[in-house]
Amino acid sequence: MADIRRVTDQFAVAPQIALEDFATLADMGFRHIINNRPDGEAPDQPSSATMAAAAKSAGLTYVHAPFVGQPTSDAVREAAQASGRTLAFCRSGTRSVTAWAMAQAGDGAEAQDIIELAAEAGYNLAPMGGLLRQLGAT
Repeated sequence: MADIRRVTDQFAVAPQIALEDFATLADMGFRHIINNRPDGEAPDQPSSATMAAAAKSAGLTYVHAPFVGQPTSDAVREAAQASGRTLAFCRSGTRSVTAWAMAQAGDGAEAQDIIELAAEAGYNLAPMGGLLRQLGAT
């Protein structure tokens, strides 16, 4: 099972999850999965289509919003629109928590609160403080 890190009660991030993790994630109460990894990023990573089928089989909704580097507007929008208990994943979880942070900033959350929640999950987003404020965080 992947190292799932709770960011909020409704949003968590993780490094790459395995196909056999989907049923366990559903049992844990997750309802929605966001895959922020581009297909083919690593040779052993399942394709998004394969992961979508595994998610559906476990009764989960699934979206592929891949990016490398700065989150795309699609990735930020998917994090913002996630409904129900959501797990976003990438190679390490950093890209996913960054997309979540930018979504929160766009909703006017406090930059310091965003940074602290990410830190509690094990991610240092302090260098993003200025960007979060530019995006609308207070």
